[in-house]
Amino acid sequence: MGTSQQKRVRSQNDDRPAIWVGYGKLVKLFRNRAGLTQEVLAEALGYSVELVASIEQGRRPAKAAFTEKAEVTLDAQGTLNALQDDVDLAKLPLFFQDFALIETEAISRMCYEPLLIPGLLQTEGYARALFSAHTPPLSEEMIEQNLEARINRQKLLTRTPMVDTCFIIGESALMSMAGSSSSIMKSQLLHLLKQGSMRNVEIQVMPSERGFHLGLNGPMVLMETLEHRQVGYIESQGVGLVVTDVAQVSGFALRYGKLRAQALSAQASAQLIERMAGEL
Repeated sequence: MGTSQQKRVRSQNDDRPAIWVGYGKLVKLFRNRAGLTQEVLAEALGYSVELVASIEQGRRPAKAAFTEKAEVTLDAQGTLNALQDDVDLAKLPLFFQDFALIETEAISRMCYEPLLIPGLLQTEGYARALFSAHTPPLSEEMIEQNLEARINRQKLLTRTPMVDTCFIIGESALMSMAGSSSSIMKSQLLHLLKQGSMRNVEIQVMPSERGFHLGLNGPMVLMETLEHRQVGYIESQGVGLVVTDVAQVSGFALRYGKLRAQALSAQASAQLIERMAGEL
């Protein structure tokens, strides 16, 4: 097999996100221009040589803290900072990235989740327990990467301008013991109370006693973009689908409106969550 053919085979088998590879090449370029070795750069940034090498090779993503320090040390003039959002986006599963891009520019976001606490409201402990229970099992590095990406997405709730959000959560999701730990669930429930007190966050609980209702077909997300276009999203078993068909999205909106009417009010939901947290 010739060299060029070998390169093509390696390229086809290469699962490194292109943005990580490009970011790493820039770090290496700036480092060489500054006349620094990997060892010297690692010491200057306060990271291990192995981490710097991994980032330069595109095997690991740079965190925002790394980028901020590298910008100064390498005099990158904002180049690395300009790539950070795309580096963070590539940490998300491929099927989720299109949705995540739309989500970053949403002016409103509504979701219904019957079985799990929505990702934007998860504590680190709860999210870690979910990733640790994944099948096939994830490596520790992948768990940390997924966890960082999920926590980073939660900035959506505190960004400016504010995003108007509503979360309808099935009562059964509040009763599941993430990682078989009552302490994890208690912290998660208390976190819901804190998040629900924010002006742009409304949390409603769909009580189990409702029986048959429109949400039994599964979870869904409904968003409005800057252009006031509505977009839907559904996900199951690691497969996600962005829905843009006007008629289908209209159906999402109609069902979601009825779900809000069937769920407990925000005040009654907070009282239920507080009671459940007190029982743990």
